[in-house]
Amino acid sequence: MNALFQQAEALTAELLNQAAQHFDIRVPAVEIRFDLRGTAAGQVRLHRNRTLEIRYNLQLLADNREEFIARTVPHEVAHVIAYCAFGRRIKPHGKEWKSVMGLFNADTRRCHSYPVSTVRRRQITRYRYVCGCRTHQLSAIRHNRISRGQTSYSCIHCNQTLQPAVKQANRSD
Repeated sequence: MNALFQQAEALTAELLNQAAQHFDIRVPAVEIRFDLRGTAAGQVRLHRNRTLEIRYNLQLLADNREEFIARTVPHEVAHVIAYCAFGRRIKPHGKEWKSVMGLFNADTRRCHSYPVSTVRRRQITRYRYVCGCRTHQLSAIRHNRISRGQTSYSCIHCNQTLQPAVKQANRSD
């Protein structure tokens, strides 16, 4: 597994240097982590303090070594370079990002096609709420905000405040 880390880290550094020279830009230190979970292969994060982080999915890297190194590493590095060279107000997979991918001679398709049966998917809990016209499914975050009294949500159709759906027992009077 250590060799996989080193291979991904080495290619990341190589591509960052290549692009920095090509675009004549200074690229800040980029933290590389292998802690991404789920079905995403990679992710770039820009923190409030302007530090950059590339996160790779270790499980998908281990399962798809060659293709991951050839596609995902350049893909994520291209996001970093596009940000550094062209700023924040660009489309994530727009012409700027594609130009960086062209520099790397990498595939510009957005999504990977790795088999994801081995990765664990998070089960998302939904909570039923009702208004005057329909039933809504709210995320756990919104449900908790309502439960703590931090906020309320209204239906965009009838403008009534959403209320928790109450399970009613079957009564035969």
